[in-house]
Amino acid sequence: MSQLKELLVEELQDLLHAEMQLTKALPEMAAAAHNPKLKEAFTKHLEQTRGHVSRLEQAFELLGVKAQ
Repeated sequence: MSQLKELLVEELQDLLHAEMQLTKALPEMAAAAHNPKLKEAFTKHLEQTRGHVSRLEQAFELLGVKAQ
């Protein structure tokens, strides 16, 4: 693998890790929120984050690398 591709994969792995952590934390944050608007914001952010995870997985597939 070229150095540039290795760097790209490394950065994508970091992004995927961060997004996966958010998918675990956001439901807990929404459940703990007392303000309905805040709860809604956390829920909306969770939906967006799931979309990010999906796009990152597609990027790994296009690169021919296992998402981890």
